[in-house]
Amino acid sequence: MNTMDNELRDDKRYDVAILGAGMAGGTLAAVLARNGVKVLVIDAGVHPRFAVGESTIPYTSTMTKVIAERYQVPEIAPLASFRGIQDKISPMSGRKQNFGFVYHREGKPQDPEQINQLVIPEWQRTESHLFRQDTDAYLFNLAVSYGAEGRLATRIQDIDAGADGVVLRSDRGEEFHAEYLVDGSGFRSPVAEKFGLREEPTRARHHSRTLFTHMVGVTPFDDAEAAAAHKQPSPWHNGTLHHVFEGGWLWVIPFDNHEGALSTLCSVGLTVDERVFPKSDQSPQEEFEAFLARFPQIAEQFTDARAVRPWVGTGRLQYSATRTVGERYCLTAHAAGFIDALYSRGLTNTFEVVNSLAWRLIEASRDGDWSTERFAYIDSLQQGLYDVHDDLVYSSFVGFRDYELWNAVSRVWKATSIMPTMTLERAYRAFLENRDDQVLRDLEKSETPGLAAPAGRDISQLLTFTRELCQQVEAGTVPSGQAAQEILARVRETEVLPAPFELGASDNRCFEATPELMQRALEWGRNEAPERIKSLFG
Repeated sequence: MNTMDNELRDDKRYDVAILGAGMAGGTLAAVLARNGVKVLVIDAGVHPRFAVGESTIPYTSTMTKVIAERYQVPEIAPLASFRGIQDKISPMSGRKQNFGFVYHREGKPQDPEQINQLVIPEWQRTESHLFRQDTDAYLFNLAVSYGAEGRLATRIQDIDAGADGVVLRSDRGEEFHAEYLVDGSGFRSPVAEKFGLREEPTRARHHSRTLFTHMVGVTPFDDAEAAAAHKQPSPWHNGTLHHVFEGGWLWVIPFDNHEGALSTLCSVGLTVDERVFPKSDQSPQEEFEAFLARFPQIAEQFTDARAVRPWVGTGRLQYSATRTVGERYCLTAHAAGFIDALYSRGLTNTFEVVNSLAWRLIEASRDGDWSTERFAYIDSLQQGLYDVHDDLVYSSFVGFRDYELWNAVSRVWKATSIMPTMTLERAYRAFLENRDDQVLRDLEKSETPGLAAPAGRDISQLLTFTRELCQQVEAGTVPSGQAAQEILARVRETEVLPAPFELGASDNRCFEATPELMQRALEWGRNEAPERIKSLFG
């Protein structure tokens, strides 16, 4: 290497360049910079900016705590709790105390028995509705405070990547050099475009498009006449409400649902199968209003509501990548792929990948080994997370045709949420006890990337069984009622699911992890659970 190359390496070459200054890019940059990695963050936009993907889930928050502790970035920890976000990051955010689902049939009154809810008990935690323009800006500024260089309003037009590193060229003729490139941008990923990584057609079985905005004046559904007979354990307004119906779902994510709330906003979005609800010449707002006319009991929430920003409408949302890791680069977050906002798994997948990618980048910056093999697991993880989410959402949309089938599929979703969270919580506690990073690296030893051992294989088999049955329902070869019964039976037979949870009981539509229930689950785990998962209850 000549003197000029040495000067470039010393003065202008970064260890890692990150495209995208959202939650993925900001978090990863903060972690890397805190651990001595020379980082550049580039984004075509600026902060603050509007973004959706506001709802956290327990797994997300636990992974946030893991990242904060593992990489010694305490400023990330407040993202793990509602109170932490309110006090340290954004008082404009809302709380999330439940996942609520209300089933509707067009032209018929809502049946008060056809509801489902997963309560996040306050004694355990409180999740959040993130006001993303604040949280994204917070993470970006945190990265900069740790020494990352930020280049906003900078659009990358060309990329070269190879054995010697990466060169990025902006639309203003600037060049940036790095050892490695992480693309955390989005669908229009410059890396995916440059290297032809988009899977055409996408392998996603699920089909949907969406339209969304922020509104004021949205009436809490608890105050609507349609909810008067509901007996769910937690008020709908205290969490993320999903109105579900054949062909889609509508989200209601309030930011004003807690004492002392400063925000009057509510995130609202309608997601539909574009084959059932083809896109028309209507504007997104006109389409939303036409939808409400078809479902007057949902419309009760929006009698006095009005949008405070332009509606956004999309085409089909699903896209994927043939691979997410190549020579000196990696796609992550929404650059790698997207399924649907249902179940709020977007942020979960983002933090999962950041956690596994960060330690590899830190070690590479120290030993100079940027080989593709070092990062191969990241591709397996991301492809696994993608397929898990696709199976879940595909099965759910098939389930939306008939309440009993949806009721059964919702138990499979609960299984994919509860057991992985228990696994991660156990690893987190063990890490806090001994600070042995191997405890967290062992989470990557799974036959089913995207669903960690020891319960991952069983949950994966349950999910595959469910998806295959739903494919038969869609093909018309199995009645939906029969499929519902078979899925519930399979849930009951899945021995890693705690028996006291009764996830396979069709009338157990609302699940709340009370202290008494958790005590019974603990006793089951110690005395009756399969040996391979008893460690989760130790």
